[in-house]
Amino acid sequence: MARGGWKWWALAGLGGLWALRRARAASLRERVVLVTGGSRGLGLLLAREFGRRGARVAICARDAAELERARSLLAAQGIAAFTAPCDVSQPGQVADLVARVERELGPIEVLVNNAGTAVVGPVEAMTAGDFARSLGVHFWGPLHATLAVLRGMRARRWGRIVNISSIGGKVAIPHLAPYSAGKFALTGFSQGLRAELHKDGIRVTTICPGLMRTGSPAQAEFVGQPAAEHAWFSISDAFPLFSMSAARAARQIAAACARGDAEVILSWQAKLITWAHGLMPGMVSDALGVVNRALPGAGASPRRARGMEAPSKWAPSRLTTLGDHAAEQNNELPPGLLPPGMAH
Repeated sequence: MARGGWKWWALAGLGGLWALRRARAASLRERVVLVTGGSRGLGLLLAREFGRRGARVAICARDAAELERARSLLAAQGIAAFTAPCDVSQPGQVADLVARVERELGPIEVLVNNAGTAVVGPVEAMTAGDFARSLGVHFWGPLHATLAVLRGMRARRWGRIVNISSIGGKVAIPHLAPYSAGKFALTGFSQGLRAELHKDGIRVTTICPGLMRTGSPAQAEFVGQPAAEHAWFSISDAFPLFSMSAARAARQIAAACARGDAEVILSWQAKLITWAHGLMPGMVSDALGVVNRALPGAGASPRRARGMEAPSKWAPSRLTTLGDHAAEQNNELPPGLLPPGMAH
């Protein structure tokens, strides 16, 4: 082989793989897409991204007022979304939701299980109810929605199911025990589902994002010492070294859905910790134990509050600016409400 010839063969091979990957991506134009938890944060950005790709979009969430604001935001960007209130942890509500969407838009061809909830704090400040709620939203919700659309997808021999898990569904993170319990359950369910449904022409994609700048700390619940918990979580969520753009994440998720990828881990940080945990699980767990020592304790009288109700000198601050603006842009805050200390 001529000197340097291997480089051309390598480039040709990479080009062929790229073309093959593009070729197997299905068009999402006119597909009916249901995004749960689509009224704010990543769910809202996913609805926008699918809408931009020509899909017919439906979103659900528990808060009707949030849904209406989301509908208006999407309409302003030229996306006509169908909205309906729904608590995904309740199977009856999910069945009603799917029936309504299919009456209005047609059979659901793409299901994005995105609805989420988060309680942040030391495990001694948690209750059994915190774990039950996490499992209800992160595991039972996707299960209810999947079962509601599965018969139709099987009959058509085509479908996409996207489960938004988390790096916390692969590596348990301190002060997020209920969240990790729910996301670990979702990851296992999603992986098993892909293996079983492949023969039916249905592709199940597991998405495991790291930290994203969605603005979600404003809505998360913090227990123990809420202001201190909110501060570290908000700074981590907003700092570019630790987090990625939620809009970029939404684009990558929609592309993975179109291709029918098995699993996507978003952000190099999430890939690194997953790789390290796979090789050295004990060492990574011990390292996280050291990190846990620096996190706030439960306090003498544990309390709980949402992020927007637990400001401190650290959050909001210049350290959380990117996250605070994401909260404003992604419908994470009630109209006209900015976190104390934040200015336009």
